[in-house]
Amino acid sequence: MNKINAAITGIQGYVPPDLLTNKDLEKIIDTNDEWIISRTGIKERHILKGEGLATSDMAAEAVKGLLKKTNTDPLDVDLLICATVTADMVFPSTANIVSDKTGLKNAWSFDLNAACSGFLFALSTAAQFIETGKYKKVIVIGADKMSSIVDYTDRTTCIIFGDGSGAAMLEPTTDGTGIIDSIMHADGSGRDFLHQKAGGSLKPASHETVDAREHYVFQEGKSVFKFAVSKMADVSAKIMEQNNLKSEDISWLVPHQANLRIIDATARRMGLDKSKVMINIEKYGNTTNGTIPLCLWEWEDQLKKGDNLVLSAFGGGFTWGAIYLKWAYDPS
Repeated sequence: MNKINAAITGIQGYVPPDLLTNKDLEKIIDTNDEWIISRTGIKERHILKGEGLATSDMAAEAVKGLLKKTNTDPLDVDLLICATVTADMVFPSTANIVSDKTGLKNAWSFDLNAACSGFLFALSTAAQFIETGKYKKVIVIGADKMSSIVDYTDRTTCIIFGDGSGAAMLEPTTDGTGIIDSIMHADGSGRDFLHQKAGGSLKPASHETVDAREHYVFQEGKSVFKFAVSKMADVSAKIMEQNNLKSEDISWLVPHQANLRIIDATARRMGLDKSKVMINIEKYGNTTNGTIPLCLWEWEDQLKKGDNLVLSAFGGGFTWGAIYLKWAYDPS
């Protein structure tokens, strides 16, 4: 009997229509377009605006599009995992809310938080349910409303993040395509350098935490950059070595879109030309859990069955990982 792999059989993205450009940021903080582009590669980012709109609304749009594209009955979905750091509420999970908004009445669901590596952690987790033969259809979401936790008086972080979401359908395959291997890591000592200080059980919301602006993203940029460059490149090279892959065997690197310099360093370590790297950071910024599925969605019509892809990410915590997969279908 051939081994069962979990294959991505459909991908869909969603970004809200409102844009926040570098020129817009020049009007509210001490920065400029050239400075932002030279350090991050970002030109603009999408922002979710409107009263009562949250991460689940973007995720639901991606899931609805995915169900339509793959001609899937919502009642046939077994499980939904939502990777996010900006849950609608502390509880219930955003995954539960998305399931309700999209009619996934037979699926159980939960959130997974691994910062920017969350989509890869969720993809790896979901694959186990497919590989055991327990489930036939699992949806993995990466979605974040980062604008809800960004301090727009802090020029070191507000230039980086945008809002967006993506959803992938996972189904079993025995033809050699799908997820072949994954490597995941975590180091909790990294929490000192990248975190949201208040809002959890350690520092519940209070007048003091709000006044101190502790409900926003904090990042110690130099330390995070140093760790991200080394770990994301290391794990990407490791998964190639582990699977006897040379640079010419790789069709695409699908990197987390945190910073153009980190992406370039990872590609160099893998020996890849930039033409083999999916990069859309210039128009979306860092959407945290949304970056990798948004890349796959944008490049979907260029992917061919059997293409070797390496997905790679680094996130706060610290977390980092890589997935090697063979693309499962040709462009429609």
